[in-house]
Amino acid sequence: MRIGVLALQGAVAEHIRSINSAGAEGVSIKRVEQLETIDGLIIPGGESTTIGKLMRKYGFIDAIREFAASGKPLFGTCAGLIVMAKEINTGEEAHLGLMDIRVARNAFGRQRESFETELRVKGIEEPIRAVFIRAPLILEVGEGVDVLSTYNEEIVTARQGNLLAASYHPELTDDYQLHQYFVEMVKEAALARKL
Repeated sequence: MRIGVLALQGAVAEHIRSINSAGAEGVSIKRVEQLETIDGLIIPGGESTTIGKLMRKYGFIDAIREFAASGKPLFGTCAGLIVMAKEINTGEEAHLGLMDIRVARNAFGRQRESFETELRVKGIEEPIRAVFIRAPLILEVGEGVDVLSTYNEEIVTARQGNLLAASYHPELTDDYQLHQYFVEMVKEAALARKL
């Protein structure tokens, strides 16, 4: 399984390391045509407005929508979650608009209010380590969205079919269980496409 990490901004090398630890091959994605060579894609953290602008500039918006429509899994972490959301509570234009969620930017405060915690995630046996840095929050989910974890009763991990989103940075720890979960999603999707 080859899993790409969109390399426009954010912790690309850390995601690739976690993918490799989870038993798949992680690759850096800088050009639209590279999407044809991978089975799944991670949109890392960073600054969602900047990522959105760069995605538009380099033609990634429609290409990633088509990628997801073909059944290939997509995983957004922190700003990546905002980029995938159908609605942003500030009223700014959605970027990919793929996932039926409404999100709030920087819901956990500023950089100095960053923290690390353990989270229980549905479908993963052991609690995972999660780093929250200026993290967004999922305010509402649509009918087809499965809430996988909450922190202080707020939604921080969700899945909708082949789309996975996390408010935090799983790649900034040595715990790659959530990447393992995504690798399994990618394997299942690849099998389904062959059938």
